[in-house]
Amino acid sequence: MVQQVLAPGPQQRHDLDANDESLPVLQDLMQRYGDTCRVTSVSGAHDSLVIHNTDDIRHVLLGNRGNYIKGLALNRVRVLLGNGLMASEGELWTRQRRMVQPAFQTQVIRGFAPMMQRANVELMERWTDHATRGEPINLTRDLSELSLNIVLRALFSTDLERLIEAQGSSPFDLLTRETRRDLAFAAQFRALAHLVRAMIASRRKENRIEMDLLSTLMEARDRDSGDPMPDRALVDEIMTLIVAGHETTASTLNWTWYLLSQNPDVEARLHAAIADSVALRPEEPETEIAYVEQVLQESMRLYPAGWLLSRRAVGDDTLGGYHVPAGTEVFICPYLLHRHKAHWDQPETFDPERFTSQAVEARDRFAYLPFSAGPRYCIGTTFSMAEMTMHLSMVAQRFQFQYLGSEPPLAEFQINLRTRQDLHMRLVAR
Repeated sequence: MVQQVLAPGPQQRHDLDANDESLPVLQDLMQRYGDTCRVTSVSGAHDSLVIHNTDDIRHVLLGNRGNYIKGLALNRVRVLLGNGLMASEGELWTRQRRMVQPAFQTQVIRGFAPMMQRANVELMERWTDHATRGEPINLTRDLSELSLNIVLRALFSTDLERLIEAQGSSPFDLLTRETRRDLAFAAQFRALAHLVRAMIASRRKENRIEMDLLSTLMEARDRDSGDPMPDRALVDEIMTLIVAGHETTASTLNWTWYLLSQNPDVEARLHAAIADSVALRPEEPETEIAYVEQVLQESMRLYPAGWLLSRRAVGDDTLGGYHVPAGTEVFICPYLLHRHKAHWDQPETFDPERFTSQAVEARDRFAYLPFSAGPRYCIGTTFSMAEMTMHLSMVAQRFQFQYLGSEPPLAEFQINLRTRQDLHMRLVAR
């Protein structure tokens, strides 16, 4: 019988999860053991395997994906979001993914461009007032409000206006007011699901179809049975889209403006690229600009919002030449993978040139995972990139940002990778 060899690892036990305590452990393990390391949980109930070899990552996320389900790190997400796409598995996930996918086709996202543009114009008008008075802005808070406003309007359109008129403000502003992501917050947020159910009931009673994501999902039908999405699943998907569509985008833009404020050469190149594009196509402010996207991609390399991915092995497998028993928790850390010297020269340097088409083609696809990979690739990627590209293109034409902190911002490693404190900036009109 061939001996089944387990990966090397420390004697000390650790419970790995998406939290600040886990990152230094992961950094130490990678330095000591390389790309494959086994860690036993504190209770001894299960082993975890940390992998950073791109062949193994490809195997888990794509090649043998049927053997890997969502891991323990998603438990907190499931409490917050229910059984939406981010947390569901098996046939439920497959059916829901097929039904949700049409809502994120490119032509649908383009329909939201005027709304996204208006939201950014309103933000820039407020920022112009601050710049005129010489007052700094709370960049983190303002971007959080912007991204939440955009995703809510994409989801609910006229019903959001009705809700604000009835209650004086949007109850979903909870996401920008409350920074904690604990059980108390999860309970508060889940309590808002009754508002979504009320919108669904109102549209059905009035036989009303809007040009928004809620109506698109209400009208979706299973391709095999022809049935609509069950109400519970529909509400879970909407709640998932609110959180996922808000926090990751806001965090990425927050880090991006900070990085630009610290890298004047990149900022100057960005301004020049936008000016060239506007001169060529001034009537299309939403036009994609290659360098703008490269800046965003490089920002997500350094600070991927989804900084830790987890899967659980259903059956035995082999990774890195080592035996992986069924039940093993498998962790992939994009934050460390995106700094792996095997794939990135001077990995701590902010260099958008890493994402020219030639550089991308030459690099291993699984060395860069800001939106995960494989069939569970983030369904909202197109929406998020369109939103962020438009924001960066519009705002960079008007302002430069001067960071007011005396020290670089600290990163908070929780469910999402965010700045630990709000960033404050001084705006300089261009």
